[in-house]
Amino acid sequence: MIRFDRVSFSYGPRFVLQDVSFSIRAHERVAILGESGVGKTTILKLILGLIRPDSGRIFIDGEEINDMTEEELRKIRMKFSIVFQEGALFDSLNVKENVAFCLREYSRMSEEELDMRVRALLRIVGVEQAMELMPEELSGGMHRRVAIARSIAAYEPKMFLYDEPTSGLDPINAEKICRMILNLSENQSGLLIVTHKVIDALKVAERFLFLKEGSILLDGSKEALVRATIPEVKAFLSELHFHPDS
Repeated sequence: MIRFDRVSFSYGPRFVLQDVSFSIRAHERVAILGESGVGKTTILKLILGLIRPDSGRIFIDGEEINDMTEEELRKIRMKFSIVFQEGALFDSLNVKENVAFCLREYSRMSEEELDMRVRALLRIVGVEQAMELMPEELSGGMHRRVAIARSIAAYEPKMFLYDEPTSGLDPINAEKICRMILNLSENQSGLLIVTHKVIDALKVAERFLFLKEGSILLDGSKEALVRATIPEVKAFLSELHFHPDS
């Protein structure tokens, strides 16, 4: 579904990605790991066409997206459900209206149908009781769940994209988010999660890409990750006090 062919990207004089190549099938559960600033979130933005590569080619379902118009990219983006780290709820709208926003944009549902659909989505993520609350009244975990409900409101995605979905959450809420991420992929939808939290990545992913200085140092299974002899990978795991047998 996703293919990067020797993709490079820089912010001004600073290279973020250099000749990065990989392919991800629609049903795979993949985690991108690495320290801050190595290009993890940049990859998500490139997949969605929010930014364009300096060189190389990006394919989604066999279509090259580098030179697509915004209208063409809109159709590409509808293949994905994307939840960025900050959640990005509308501060002026309550939970119900945040989730209903895309439904009002892309469907012709009646108010009764909208209400039923929003309730069903919030029930899926376990926050139906928060329908009338404003974003500032939500806990971090609830805020993240509402953002996920809104991201799947208007259509059925082929793949879920998550940018640091458990960042800033306590262990209990992080565990709930991980379980929800897995539940949403039960129907064979794939997922791509960007995170620096190895423990959470291991709970939801089957394949792991490790980025360092703009390059992929490792692409493999859980076993390949935790038994890696690559110094940079071992150092990353060690710094997070992660042990393969824990």
